[in-house]
Amino acid sequence: MPDALELLKTRRSMKPREMTGPGPSPAELETILTIGARVPDHGKLAPWRFIVFEGDARVRAGEVIAKVFVRKNPQAAPADIEVEKHRLTDAPLVIGVVSFTRPHPKVPPWEQQLSAGASAMNLVTAATALGYGACWLTGWFAFDHDVLDGLGVRPDEKLAGFIHIGTVSKPSEERPRPALSDIVTRF
Repeated sequence: MPDALELLKTRRSMKPREMTGPGPSPAELETILTIGARVPDHGKLAPWRFIVFEGDARVRAGEVIAKVFVRKNPQAAPADIEVEKHRLTDAPLVIGVVSFTRPHPKVPPWEQQLSAGASAMNLVTAATALGYGACWLTGWFAFDHDVLDGLGVRPDEKLAGFIHIGTVSKPSEERPRPALSDIVTRF
């Protein structure tokens, strides 16, 4: 397992199409989910939950996405429909992070949404620490109410993103990062 600081300094998102199996074992998945749930959570509201897509569930989710896509794009080319069917099938594991807010006198919705974002990032970091590639993505279907309904997301919930996790099939290239002098000010 890599040193925590080195992991955080070098973590890199991996493209799902550059992932393959195997994915995390059941014990590793439990570890990833446990770490995903261990985030700042003012008020102990747990304003997030997870949907696990693995095996055939990824294909069934793709059918939901493609069905909505076809209904909203009746002239879509067969190749475009195939792309939609395979949105969640590149990586062997995809975790949907569902965000919702609860009324609370001291914890505004913004803080609750940030907690869901922290949860998504913890999933990515945990998977990376276990030696897998990981990527947090959304896409049109993450914001489409018909798709979300088909995936079991309630009307009062939002999808913070899909975390794709798998074995890295090729090294990832580093991308430019902002210089600290461009993003840090002192008060």
